Amino acid sequence: MLNLRRLPCQIITIIVYLFCISGCDPSVSAEPSVSPEAPPVPSATMPGLPALPVVTAGPIDCPAEDAGLTGGTRLANGWIEGFENDGDMCVFTLEIPQSGFYDLLFTASSIGGYKENHVLVNGENLGVIITDSETFAQCGFPRVYMDEGENTVGLLKYWGWIRLESLTVTPSAAPDPALYDISAKLSNPHANESAKRLMSYLADSYGSLILAGQYSEKGLFGSESQAIYTETGQYPAVIGLDLIDYTPSRVQRGAKTDAVERAVEAWENGAIVTFCWHWNAPEPYLVDEGDWLWWRGFYTQAVKDFDLAAVTDGRDAEGYALLVRDIDAIAEQLKRLQDAGVPVLWRPLHEASGGWFWWGASGGDAYIQLWNLLYQRLTFEHGLNNLIWVWNGQSADWYPGGETVDMVGEDIYPGEKVYTSQAAKFFAVQYDKMLVLSESGFLPDPDICVRDGAMWGFVAPWTGEFISERMIEREMLLHFYNHERVVTLERLPDLHTYPMRD
Repeated sequence: MLNLRRLPCQIITIIVYLFCISGCDPSVSAEPSVSPEAPPVPSATMPGLPALPVVTAGPIDCPAEDAGLTGGTRLANGWIEGFENDGDMCVFTLEIPQSGFYDLLFTASSIGGYKENHVLVNGENLGVIITDSETFAQCGFPRVYMDEGENTVGLLKYWGWIRLESLTVTPSAAPDPALYDISAKLSNPHANESAKRLMSYLADSYGSLILAGQYSEKGLFGSESQAIYTETGQYPAVIGLDLIDYTPSRVQRGAKTDAVERAVEAWENGAIVTFCWHWNAPEPYLVDEGDWLWWRGFYTQAVKDFDLAAVTDGRDAEGYALLVRDIDAIAEQLKRLQDAGVPVLWRPLHEASGGWFWWGASGGDAYIQLWNLLYQRLTFEHGLNNLIWVWNGQSADWYPGGETVDMVGEDIYPGEKVYTSQAAKFFAVQYDKMLVLSESGFLPDPDICVRDGAMWGFVAPWTGEFISERMIEREMLLHFYNHERVVTLERLPDLHTYPMRD
C-alpha cells in the first residue's frame, strides 16, 4: 500500500483531481473565507458524545463450517484456509439480538508470521485483524456497531495466508469515560509557549472535535488544499509537510524544497503544521541502481549494508556519525521554524513496524534506540522546544514510552470510498495519549465517529490521488468539512493567545 504516494516531487507530478463543479477556478484568491452554509464555529466545550445502551446479550459462536466461501477459500480439517489471492473471502451471516457495539473474536493462525486481513461488516471495510501466531489464537477486533437483525461479518484477503477456525461475537464493554481526558503537559520540560498553547487547545478539543487535516506539498494554498476550498469554501486546519528534501543525501543530489517557508506561511495564516520526515539513508548505504535509485532511499530495499542495530549499539561508528549528521541538518530546519514562532506536530520515524522503511528494518529495540537518540539530540543538544512529538510506530512493541511521546498517530489506508470510523483500531491502540489519524487514504464520516466514540484528534489524508473523487466522493467531502464537530482553518481559535493548561 506504500508505493506511489512515497515518490518525491522531482519524479512524479502530484495528481489532484479538482472536484468537478461549474466555475472551478484554480486561480481563486488564497484568502480564506467562510462558506455561507458553514455551521457555527465549534468550541472545545461542545457536549460530549451520546451514550448508547450497553448490550447485555450473550456471545454468538460461528464455527468455520457456517461461513460462506468465495474465491479460493475452502474448508479443510475444521478450519477455513486458502486466503491467497485477491477476492478470497469468507462471510458469516448472524442474527444480532440487540443494536449496539460488539467485539469480534477471530480464532485464527498465520502461515509464515505476521499477517493482516480486512474485516468487512455488512460489506463495509472496518479495518484489519492482525494474526501473528502460527498456532490458533484469538485475534480481537473491538467495538463494532451492528443493528438488531441480520448482519454479515466477512474476512477478506489482504496479506492472506491464515487459517480461520471460528468467529465469536460478544457484547463490547462500555468505553472508559476517562478516555479523552488527556494531559496537555508536553514531554519536553522546556517546551515553549507556542507549543504549550497548541497542545492545550488540542487537549481541550479531544473527544468533542475532529480537526480537518491535509498533506499538501505546497502548503496551505497548494493544489490539494485549494481543491478542498473550491468545493467546500473551507481550508484544512492542519497542514502536513515533509522534510524529506532537507536530508543531506538528497541535498547532495540537487534536491530543493521550500517546505519550511510553506509551514511558516500556513502558521501565519492561522493553520496548524505537522511534519513527517522520509529520512533518506546516508549516501554510502544507498543502493542507487535499478528500481531503487537514490530518491527512494527511505525504503529498506533501497538501502544496502546498513544495520541500524549495529549503529545504535556502537559497532558501526561511521554509520552513527552519519545519522547524527543527518539529524543535525534537520535540526537546522526545525530551528528556523522555532525562530519563526511555529509549533510543530513532529512525526519522525513513522510506520516503523511495517519494515518497509529502513528505520524499522532492524526490529523494535534498534528503532526505540534511534527514537531516543533523535529525541535527545533535538530536544537537549539543539534546544528545539517547539516540537510536539507524534509517535507513529504502528505497533505497541515499538512504543518508546510516554516520557518522549506527546501524541500517537495511526496511518490507515482502507481503500476507495471508505468512510468508516476505524473504531476497532482506535480502541485497540490507546496509550493515554491523544490519538490522531496522522496519515490516511480516506475521510471518516463524522457521524459514524460520534456514534462509535472514535473521535480522532485530527484526520490528515495523504497528497495527490488520496484527495481525488476516486477516493473521497464530493458529497462526503462537503459533509465532513461542514460538520458541526469538524474544525477547519476558519473555525480554529487564535492559537497565539489560546490559554495554556497546566
